Amino acid sequence: MPRTVPHPLRVRRVYDPPHPEDGTRVLVDRLWPRGLATTDAYIDEWPKSLTPSTGLRRWFHGSDTEDAAAFAEFRHRYEAELAAPEAAAALDGLRRLTRAGPVTLLTASRTPDRSHASVLRDLLEGH
Repeated sequence: MPRTVPHPLRVRRVYDPPHPEDGTRVLVDRLWPRGLATTDAYIDEWPKSLTPSTGLRRWFHGSDTEDAAAFAEFRHRYEAELAAPEAAAALDGLRRLTRAGPVTLLTASRTPDRSHASVLRDLLEGH
């Protein structure tokens, strides 16, 4: 399937230092990252309505996050949450940002490519 975002879309850890190529930096975690000062985060947007619900987040972290079936189930449940009106509107806003320039989705997750941030990236890229 062709890429639906015209500019680079990255997923990175929020603890990593910012790069000039990051473009708009969007924190996609519901909770502020532990131990990170707001002045060190360089966050442009924080759309909390795009984040997984507390229940879903706890369910996933209570499962074997390395298990492909658990991640597939997480993805399914998270995509269902993103279909809710407030989340869908925030996702549309994020799509508009990707049309304006590069966007970096930031998460505190130790494994960003196996997190909700990667699900968001895949949705935005049309996967």
